[in-house]
Amino acid sequence: MPAAFRRRTGLTLKEAGMAVVLIALLVLLVNTGAESLNYNWQWYRVWKYIYTFKDGVFTPGPLLHGLWVTLQITGISLVLSFLFGLTTAVLRLSDSIVGKIIARCYLESIRNTPLLIQIFFIYFVLGQVLDIERFTAAVLALSLFEGAYASEVFRSGIASIDKGQWQAAHSLGLSTWHTYRYVVLPQAIRRILPPLASQAVALVKDSALVSTIAVLELTQEAQIIIAQSFLTFEVWFVVAAIYLVVTITLSRLVNLLEKRMSKGQAMYNEQGAG
Repeated sequence: MPAAFRRRTGLTLKEAGMAVVLIALLVLLVNTGAESLNYNWQWYRVWKYIYTFKDGVFTPGPLLHGLWVTLQITGISLVLSFLFGLTTAVLRLSDSIVGKIIARCYLESIRNTPLLIQIFFIYFVLGQVLDIERFTAAVLALSLFEGAYASEVFRSGIASIDKGQWQAAHSLGLSTWHTYRYVVLPQAIRRILPPLASQAVALVKDSALVSTIAVLELTQEAQIIIAQSFLTFEVWFVVAAIYLVVTITLSRLVNLLEKRMSKGQAMYNEQGAG
């Protein structure tokens, strides 16, 4: 039974038991704090803000609408941040002095200023000059911010590839572009996939900050609901649970991808040895 449970859930019975105890303690702590504030729990009022199901018709509520906007922002920002990160890493590793200066200026300006300030600057300053909408400003700010950190992940992964791989590619007449595409990056991706997954999870959580410029994502929708209903604890707990489900699901998908890539590499090595 324990082995079957671990295969189905990825957890041992001990880990599952610790999780249950931790959740129980958290619920007890929250309930005790609410009682000290004389808070009246009204969970039954929360569901209509998640979804309604009437006459066989499913209608998403404002929280699901906000989740959809959050997923859109996260998905687009994730792709752009990886592109920014990879480009910056390649520039830093190149022989171009101009490219290295551009990459260094980008990294230092982004990594040494808060994300919230960058969101304000892009929307309230650049947005007014270039006519950038809220959604676009949010995506751009998150992409630039996460891209700066992703660049270090890409750079370390590329630098970890043995120099003999580069020499062998060049001896075959491959250009720098084709060496990156066919030799270096396929090997580096397997090594940097876990830290890139951590960046993706951080991006999901950082997306909550775009509510400060009134983007109707999950956090902003929650603030509007709380202002109307005064269901402070209930709504924030639901929002926290939604973020938790999204980040855990993302982590699991990356783990599955990593296992499939490792399995494919092992099969390739076996065939090569045979």
